This record gives sequence, structure tokens and C-alpha cells, in this order.
Amino acid sequence: MSSVLEGVKVLELCEVFQGPLAGQILGDFGADVLKIERPGRGDSLRHSDTVANAHGKMGSYFGAVNRNKRSICLDLKSPDDQEHFRRLLQEADVLMHNYRPGVLERMGFSYAEVQKINPRIIYAGASGFGESGPLSGMAGQDFLIQSISGIAWKTTAAANAPTFINVPIADYTSGLLLAQGILLAILERQRSGLGQQVNVSLFNALIAMQSLEAATALNYDYETRWFERALNFTAQASDGWLTVIGFFRDNPLQLICKGLGIEDLSTTPGWTDKHGQAANKEAIAEVLRPHFLPLTVAQSVEQLQGAGVLAAPILDFNQVLAHPQVAANELIATVPVSGQEDMRFIGSPVKLSRTPATVRRGPPALNAHRTEIIEKSGD
Repeated sequence: MSSVLEGVKVLELCEVFQGPLAGQILGDFGADVLKIERPGRGDSLRHSDTVANAHGKMGSYFGAVNRNKRSICLDLKSPDDQEHFRRLLQEADVLMHNYRPGVLERMGFSYAEVQKINPRIIYAGASGFGESGPLSGMAGQDFLIQSISGIAWKTTAAANAPTFINVPIADYTSGLLLAQGILLAILERQRSGLGQQVNVSLFNALIAMQSLEAATALNYDYETRWFERALNFTAQASDGWLTVIGFFRDNPLQLICKGLGIEDLSTTPGWTDKHGQAANKEAIAEVLRPHFLPLTVAQSVEQLQGAGVLAAPILDFNQVLAHPQVAANELIATVPVSGQEDMRFIGSPVKLSRTPATVRRGPPALNAHRTEIIEKSGD
């Protein structure tokens, strides 16, 4: 089976999540990704899973975003390794890095210099805040970007204190954008024959993620808070919790009452339409919540969905990973790891019918492929 990116050679000078995720996306669809790491220690994500590391096992965080890659350690301050790197650049289609702006330039590998070595190369940089501007030299990290992008206030129902999403949304989103930018540049190169620069940042990713909310703030000077815009609430059933959503319905309260088999509360003055129901959603929710307690979550969701109401269970993450929909969507991939048992990770969420993502090799041990890479590049 041929792969979409078969024959595409990628040099990945990236650590942690943002850049390695993009490299893995390319690798999943057939690219030959050479992960270039610091001698001795390698990608810092290798050492972040202290539980696995204490048992001499592959770190789960590193393994999650580094399958389908080969590893080589190069010291880009060493003349010998710089020469090895230049030879790899001559053969590469893509150079990815997530150094701060200016770092590669000081090593002699700016876009202008790399372009002289290989004018077809796509030079893709992922940073915290972008290549220019007042924050360009500042270190980026997901919680910092959640802080400075406004996300930390958005997760707070009442603006008392900021809170954070316990998922690296800036890293993941910017990693997707980095892969997208690289693929667009590869596509354009088929016409022009030339490479170009691709730049993404954690900051840009989270600002762009808020495109709908920005539209109201920029044009009409009001804040969009989605959960407050309709009869949306959570409720406790006999065996857990569920979310009830009143979006896209003219009279959601009437439908909820129908699903619960109770009298129509939408005849109450002030509660007769979706706007009044949104304005009074806390009072309405308090009246409705006792009616969920005799029901299971599954019964509640089934009855509400049957009445045309949007509803879903609130699951913990172990329940999610064991959910039959995860299996049906083939979201968990089994990945071989040298020297230990296979590991399971989230696979590609993108499904192609003829050229799907594949697992061709597991996450590499540090510097495991130096000999074969150096010998091949020296041919």
C-alpha cells in the first residue's frame, strides 16, 4: 500500500509536543521523519514520564508523538555534526524546528542559509509567539498561552479567578497548523519547484481558535459566552452526570419536559421561548434537576435525545478510552517499542480510504539510527 507522503524526507528539530506532533502526522502518512536530538539527553519529553522512566520503560508522553520516526543525535555547534546536518539538508524536503526565533540563525542555519543549500526545502518554524513582535523572544508554554490568549478567563463561569484546561490545547492546535502549513507548501512546490518558510505559533493558534468570539468582540464589542446563550445545564442522574444543551431549538424547555415525561414548564411566564429560558436557565435547571435523579444517565440521554434535545453523558477519561465509539473509530493504535511490550497510543484521527495512516515503526530509542542515517547521507 502506497502512502500519501512516501518519498518525503523530513528533518525534525523539535521537542515536547507542538513540533513532534506535526512530525508524527507527516510520519503516519508515509514521510521519512528523522528526529534530530541533543546528544546525551535528547528530547526533554523522553524524561517527563517519571513513572515509566523509573522502570526503564519508554516514556508514554514521548511515545505518544514520536512513532514513525528515526532518531539521530547531532550537536549543531560541532563542526563535524554541522557538516552531517548540511548533507541531510541537501536531501531533505522539510526542515521543522521549534527553537525560539534567532537560535538557528545564530548557528548558521537561517532560512536564507538553508535555502542556499537546498532551494526546494520547506523551512517550518513553530514558536511560542511568532517570529517578530514584542513577545517573540519570550518562552512559550501551554499554560502561559492559555493565560495570555484569554482562554484562562473563558473557562471561568463567573469572572472570579482564572482557571486552565488540563489539556495542552495550544500545543495540539499549533501542531496541526504546522502540519497543515507544511502540506500546503509541499503542494505549492509541485507548481513552483521552490520551497518556502512556514511559521506557526502557540499564540496564533489560540487566538485563531477563538475566531467566533473575536468576531463579536471586534465588531460589536460584546463577549460571547456559549454556555450562557441557551438553556444549557448539567444534571446528576442516579449513576452519574450528563449535559443538557438547549441550542438550536425554539422551545428547548418544552422538549426537555417531554423527554422527562413531566408537565410542560414552558407555559410559565418568562419561560415561554428560548430567549427567556436562556435568561432564566439557572432557575429552570434547579426545577428540572430532581427529575433526573430517579433515572440513569443512559436513560436520561436516551429520553432527551428521543424528544429532540441535545444531551450526552459526562464521562471521566478512563470511561472515554474504553468507550465503544473510540474502538469503532479506531482511535487507539498499538505501537511496537524496542526492548519492551507494545504500547497503546491515540492514533491518527484523520481517516483516508485508500492511503490511511499506518504504524511502520515505534518511537525510537535515542540516537538509534545514527549509523544508518550518517552512512546513507554520506553516499
